[in-house]
Formats: sequence, structure tokens, C-alpha cells
Amino acid sequence: MATHTQVTPLVQTEITAATLAKKPRIGETIIQGFLFLCGILSIFTTIGIVYILFSQSLAFFRSQPWYSLFTETHWTPQLGQFGIWPLLYSTIAVSLIAMTVALPVGLATAVYLSEYASERLRSILKPVLEVLAGIPTVVYGFFALYFMTPLLRSIFGTDMVQVFNVLSAGIVVGILIVPLVSSMSEDALYAVPRSLREASYALGATKLETSLRIVLPAALSGIMAAVVVSISRAIGETMVVAIAAGSGPRNFDLGEDGLFSFILNPFLAAETMTGHIVRISGGDLSYNSIDYNSLFAIGLLLFIMTLGLNIVARYFVNKYREVYE
Repeated sequence: MATHTQVTPLVQTEITAATLAKKPRIGETIIQGFLFLCGILSIFTTIGIVYILFSQSLAFFRSQPWYSLFTETHWTPQLGQFGIWPLLYSTIAVSLIAMTVALPVGLATAVYLSEYASERLRSILKPVLEVLAGIPTVVYGFFALYFMTPLLRSIFGTDMVQVFNVLSAGIVVGILIVPLVSSMSEDALYAVPRSLREASYALGATKLETSLRIVLPAALSGIMAAVVVSISRAIGETMVVAIAAGSGPRNFDLGEDGLFSFILNPFLAAETMTGHIVRISGGDLSYNSIDYNSLFAIGLLLFIMTLGLNIVARYFVNKYREVYE
């Protein structure tokens, strides 16, 4: 005869709306509030920097028309000459030389670490590259002055290469940003799905063909971000150019000075925008003088340049990210 036993439920808890209600978690609330305050603080700090930059620059443009920065080729504040071209040329020249050095070396390093190096070797080399990025820039400046400049003078001649020159500073700035290019590019390459590589190998492609034709295009958005960040880093570099490039603007007169023998000659001394700010701000400048306010005008132009680069980078990153998602 079969017997039936009543099964007692293991849990006899009545589920109500109060039971399902969200419980206050004080710890998470405190952490969330702290993170929110950090975000607000960073936003207001940025706003404060931009406000100071624009307000002080406005004081300069009240005494000088803004277009005078681009219509003159002499930067001599003592004589009332504020042509930005000598400083702007030096900044662009150093940045172009730096990217000419950093891009091939950095991308080649990134491809090697991502596609060819073993996991053990990658775990050793990548931290070493990131350590190089932590070396003080003043050390790179003296490296440019006492190693790179003598090397260039021994190759091209002491009559052609001055002790302070744009080429030496640009090469060393390029060496300085190689870890930045390689690290960010390697992260972008390493994030490419493994399935793309395997599909390429299945079609008979070699490792080199896969790296250059499949992986690099797929990681183009991240590589573009690395390039733009590196350009911004090169434009904003201060100590290397202040030590190795020169301590005076290379003023010129169009039609009188030679284009390649003087104006665009990388073997001559020149002063970049950041180097000029460092040199002049360390002198005896009276507050709210035109010399003092001109430094903020230079800083405003640097801000506009880097902002434009970041806008362009955001455009390319968004465009190519949509293609390869």
C-alpha cells in the first residue's frame, strides 16, 4: 500500500514588495559620490584653465590685433613685434622630425610585440618600453645636447651644424615618444580578434601579410589615436627643446633670408613656443605687461592646435571603429 508523506518546504519566507525593494548600500553610495566629485573636479579644473588662458590672452589682444601674429615674421616683444611664425615654424619642425623618427620605430615595435614576440618576451619588453617613458625629459634634453648634437656635428661638419639646433632636438623628442607610440599601437593591435588572423592564415597569407594587410587596418582607429596623442606630446614638449634647440626665436625676412639655407634649415638654432614660454616666464616680467600677456597668447595657440588634433583624432577613431566592429 503506497503511503504519501507531506513535504515541508525548505524556505517558508513570504515574498513581498518590501522584500524586493532596493536596500541602501552605504559603502557603494560613498564610492559613487567620491567618483562623481572627482569627475566634477576635473571638469571645473579644465574650465578654470581655459578661462585663465582666454582671459589673459584677451588682455594681450586688446593691445595687439590678433592678425598681427600671422602678418609679421619677427618675435621681439621689447620692440613691439609679435609675429608668431618663427616660434610656430620651430614647433612644427621639431614635431615633424620627431614623428618621422617615432612613427616607423614605434609601429615596427608594436607589430613585433603583437605578432611575433612570445608572451614571455612581450611581458618583458613592454614594461621596459613603458619605463623609458618615465625618464625625466630634462635627461633627454642633456642627451640631445651632449650626445646627439656632437654626433650630428661629426657627420655633417661643425660648420654646418650649430651647437643648438632643431634637428637634434627633434630626433630626441622622437626617441622620447617612441614608447608612447609603440605601447598604444601594440594595445590596439593586440585587441584585434584572433579569428581575423586565423582566417588570413587559412587563405594562405604569411605572417607578414597578415600583420600588414589584416591586423594593421583593423587596428587603424587605435593607431590613429596613438599618432595624434604622440603629435600632441611632441608639440607640448618643453625641456628637450629648451635645452637643445636654442634660446632665441629665429626671426627672418621673406625675400631676404634664404628659404632652405636659413628659414627652414634644421641645423640652425631656433626656439619653439613652449621653449619660449619657459625662458621668458623665468625672467623678470612685470605682471600684466604686454610681454607677460603674450605668453598666454602663445599658450592659447598651442591649446587650439592640440584641440584641433584631438577633434581630428576623434573623427578618425569613430569612423574606422564603425567599420571594424
